[in-house]
Amino acid sequence: MSKPLLVELYTEELPPKALKKLGAAFASGIAAGLKQRGLLEKDEHSVYATPRRLAVLFAAVLDKGADRPVEEKLMPLAVARGADGKASPALEKKLAAAGRSHLASLFPDGRDGADAFAVKKDGKAEFVYLQTLAKGQPLARALEEALVEAIEKLPIPKVMTYQLPDGITTVKFVRPAHGLVALHGDAVVDISALGLKAGRISHGHRFLGQTEITLDTATAYETVLKDAGKVIASFDQRRSLIETQLKAKAADLGASLGSNPDEYAGLLDEVTALVEWPVVYVAGFDRAFLEVPQECLILTMRTNQKYFPLFDSAGKLTEKFLIVSNMQVADPVNIISGNQRVVRPRLEDARFFYNQDRRERLETRVPRLGKVVYHNKLGTQLERVERVQLLAGKIARALNADTAQAERAAWLAKADLVTGMVGEFPELQGVMGRYYARHDGEPAAVADAIAEHYQPRFAGDRLPEHPVSCAVALADKLETLAGLFGIGQLPTGDRDPFALRRHALGVVRLLVERDLPLKLDALVSDAFSVFAKELKLADAHTDLESFVFERMRGYFAEQGYSTQQIEAVLGLRPVVVHKIPLQLAAVRAFAALPEADSLAAANKRVANILRQAEGKGEAGRDAEAMLLQEPAERALFEALKNASATATPLFERGDYTGYLKTFAVLKTPVDAFFDGVMVMAEDAALRRNRIALLADLQREMNRIADIAKLAA
Repeated sequence: MSKPLLVELYTEELPPKALKKLGAAFASGIAAGLKQRGLLEKDEHSVYATPRRLAVLFAAVLDKGADRPVEEKLMPLAVARGADGKASPALEKKLAAAGRSHLASLFPDGRDGADAFAVKKDGKAEFVYLQTLAKGQPLARALEEALVEAIEKLPIPKVMTYQLPDGITTVKFVRPAHGLVALHGDAVVDISALGLKAGRISHGHRFLGQTEITLDTATAYETVLKDAGKVIASFDQRRSLIETQLKAKAADLGASLGSNPDEYAGLLDEVTALVEWPVVYVAGFDRAFLEVPQECLILTMRTNQKYFPLFDSAGKLTEKFLIVSNMQVADPVNIISGNQRVVRPRLEDARFFYNQDRRERLETRVPRLGKVVYHNKLGTQLERVERVQLLAGKIARALNADTAQAERAAWLAKADLVTGMVGEFPELQGVMGRYYARHDGEPAAVADAIAEHYQPRFAGDRLPEHPVSCAVALADKLETLAGLFGIGQLPTGDRDPFALRRHALGVVRLLVERDLPLKLDALVSDAFSVFAKELKLADAHTDLESFVFERMRGYFAEQGYSTQQIEAVLGLRPVVVHKIPLQLAAVRAFAALPEADSLAAANKRVANILRQAEGKGEAGRDAEAMLLQEPAERALFEALKNASATATPLFERGDYTGYLKTFAVLKTPVDAFFDGVMVMAEDAALRRNRIALLADLQREMNRIADIAKLAA
């Protein structure tokens, strides 16, 4: 019979940053186990996760799984069949081990109820299979197995080892577990896990609700826990309620939580994992602290205190902030004043570091970077700064940007790493450098480049605006890539400890989205050139370029281009990266033409012919009109010449779409050429000229992209 099924594991406080994932994994793990065993009638379930529990409610679960046919691969037929055509000793031994010795006499065609043999091909050989019927498991057995499997697969950040009350049994779990509920409809399912026996007792809020709550039915769980236990069990509902309260409180104060919800989304998840009955209160701090850069105050409130700072309509930080509490009280004055007392020392620390740091100019801090190790094979941060400065100057000159400002910004870019504020809050590197540079009287472009050279820090992050900032940002990323590629520290699989994929994608985004007229091969060469010969870097130019091209493939795929379109362009390894979007747009427009498929197929055929000709030493170019004999080859020669004359000015103007579309007229003469002309003629001069004609065709059509890659 099908009924709702509730499973709840009651624990001590779970790690807040992992709670959402733990809840989802707990539910999906049990669901997978029940489904695998044939008990999950409907794949519908509700996930619950609070600081002290993981739970899941399934809509419909059977009390016993259905019998199901299974098939076991035994051995090759040649091994299973003896010389007399009956079961071999090897097969008899295999069946005996499975407790089915009696089936040996039935081989190969006999049947015993649901048990039977089958012979099937697997690759080139035939194999013997045993077909039988697996009995459906009862719910208690299936659920216990599924629960244990789900617990073992939980993404636990750090496992705890603790003893059960018997003082003997040791259990490992993310936090000590104290209760297990398993209800199928209104009946307790007799299972055990983590040394706990299932029952129907859940637990309410530690201070506001009933300590123990008896659940009559599985479906009553969420309602009873809320009404009697003062616990909102659903993580998503709790999060939504908190966000609604936060926005309402902010609106009452004429403020907001910030212009970008992504900036506080992680904090919202974290506080949701800290409370079971959320209530939002308003608190404040002394306005005098607003003289400190707001990034410092925001970071300490969000990161250290889990508070939500409030902003005015201009995006400026106010002295008000919001607290998400786990206690609902008539008069919250003690909660508010307590939190205000706690935050004040944090803000005082930020003000102290800010005032102390400004007493020393950034430029006087740079030599101190010589004592900070960057990498044991690549030297100190000071040596790295010298390399980035040299590379930033080269890039700035190529961009016609202010070289002196780019080199100055690169020289100062890492100086804030040895300030008190960044030492306390590493997330503020670059941000504080800009504030201190402004205080020192550095040019605005230099100060901005100090902050922006880290951008983009993550997917979707803003890019530097000013050419000086772009030069320093490119230099910083390319120096990192070249150095680490040069010592063989490449990413492997999912491991990328130095964020090289992010750096490479940053290079791509800067070149493309800022339309920077720089050549990738020259940038890579310049990046390697700034390293001292004593470091003995490996020649990894080609590997690094290939790595960047791989990031381009992913980047342009996200822009909506197909794999074929991307390969058609990137297969040519274009080094002028900022023009690649124009090339891709041209390829997309060309691919939409009715002539595209035929011309792509013809280009593929041409490429094969030219490859074979090159292997025989017969490759050539610039066909001679006087050697053209067949009408079809003369027609193709004239059509290509006319199309090229029209297309070349378009190419030079950067009208790549118009350039490619011009060659659509070649469909008919190309088809006629392959229908009526023998390329590999016996006459050597004639053969070489026809190969040259095809080489001319390929060269003209593939200046934008390898059209052959569009062929299916």
